[in-house]
Amino acid sequence: MVPFAARARAHEGGIVDLSIGSPVDATPGVIQRALAGATDAHSYPQTAGTPELQRAIIAWYERRRGVTGLTERNVLPTIGSKELVALLPFMLGLGEGDTVVHPRAAYPTYAIGAAMAGATALASDDPAEWPATTKLIWLNSPGNPDGRVLTVTELTSAVDRARELGAVIVSDECYAELGWDAPWSTTRIPSILDPRVIRGNRDNVLAIYSLSKQSNMAGYRGAFAAGCGDVLGRLLTVRKHAGLMLPAPLQVAMAAALGDDEHVDVQRERYRARREVLLPALREAGFRIDHSEAGLYLWATEGVDAWASIGRLADLGILAGPGPFYGDIYPEHVRFSLTATDERIAAAASRLRS
Repeated sequence: MVPFAARARAHEGGIVDLSIGSPVDATPGVIQRALAGATDAHSYPQTAGTPELQRAIIAWYERRRGVTGLTERNVLPTIGSKELVALLPFMLGLGEGDTVVHPRAAYPTYAIGAAMAGATALASDDPAEWPATTKLIWLNSPGNPDGRVLTVTELTSAVDRARELGAVIVSDECYAELGWDAPWSTTRIPSILDPRVIRGNRDNVLAIYSLSKQSNMAGYRGAFAAGCGDVLGRLLTVRKHAGLMLPAPLQVAMAAALGDDEHVDVQRERYRARREVLLPALREAGFRIDHSEAGLYLWATEGVDAWASIGRLADLGILAGPGPFYGDIYPEHVRFSLTATDERIAAAASRLRS
């Protein structure tokens, strides 16, 4: 990407970097104040999370995700979601001969985590394709890069197949507050822990969530997992010995973020407004938008090699993410992030229309 970034920076209006989903808006004041008030952190933090943070996660799942019945043993804070994605196969004891399934259009860390443990990664969205050697299944809804949302029926089918295989199934749901197209503009995006999906049985089922996007806390590295108490108990033991504990001040900040819904709604509307500027401009420039009904990205193609699109965009001063970074299955797609300022999004739209 280095030469394309250089071409984009050379544009007379400057670069519009839509290649990485790193928030640009300020962390809300309620979170900053909570962090500032928790700087006396003389004791070791609790790997399992403080009681206050555990209660905040449980209450948030019920209020925002429709997930009921969680207790303290069913939640676990993590140092961002990426470390959990990368280390989960290792922490579960997977290795040679084991298969880790992940979506066809996928954030690369799922496959990297399998490789780190010596397991085999398989890109597949069809439960019927998942082999008997499958020990871990990753779902991602809404998806990165494609914004695809899995319905209750699709989630249930995946959970049923995981149970047939005796595999752990984990849904990465970090963009669940960002629903755009019907029905997700007015209906809650379902979690894998939804009572309609698990039907009273959380065994070997986890959901993970990050506050990076909904609360502009990417720099805080605040995330958490919820679901099967036995699986989380194993992860807790490993994490204690490995020193994977979230710093105490950040636990206070996370609890504050989870208890405040107003800032989440404000941020969602910012992203909605940016999407409504960028999406029609992409279409006018000849791109087809696939899926992208939710999440932080637009997954687009103009029917040519992705690198040709990346080059054309770079000449307009726009940097996007090439589809091949998200799997070999999408050689003609590019990913556009909505994490740029209003001014930069407007500049991108103007250049695309020109």
